[in-house]
Amino acid sequence: MLVGQAPGKVESEGGVPFSGRAGKTLFRWLARAGIDEATAREIIYISAVTRCYPGPHPSGRGDRVPSGVEQSSCADWLDDELTIIQPEVLIPVGRLAIERFLPDIPLSDLIGTRRIVEHVGGESVVIPLPHPSGASSWVHQVDNKILLEKAIGLIAEALDLQRQQESR
Repeated sequence: MLVGQAPGKVESEGGVPFSGRAGKTLFRWLARAGIDEATAREIIYISAVTRCYPGPHPSGRGDRVPSGVEQSSCADWLDDELTIIQPEVLIPVGRLAIERFLPDIPLSDLIGTRRIVEHVGGESVVIPLPHPSGASSWVHQVDNKILLEKAIGLIAEALDLQRQQESR
């Protein structure tokens, strides 16, 4: 299961999650983990912390981060999805989604790690990814690129393990 922040403008108009520029980057990362976009969309349930496009960021760069009230208003949706899906692997994408499952610590201490987390749907392996948007400079810093590659490797391992279990 993959959890993003909120639909962007492109996604809200077309109804397909991660179909904008950030989605292109995200699916390039997943391809490096061994799963092409079509397959990923078929086998990975994609959700978000909030359900509605929050509008543009006041600076004009990227989308506005959903408020705490907006996040709370949508929390039951995500809780219900977690309860139904009971994901073995959970991939939160971006700070907002990561903080829904993991502590509020620097991304450099979270990206490239795998943690076991309890949530309303049970227990999941959580492998966080940074936000793939062009508005985020985090992914362009050299040390952070290494952490991103570690995260992609962890996702590849999780996919391989799942494939092995399914073939039994």
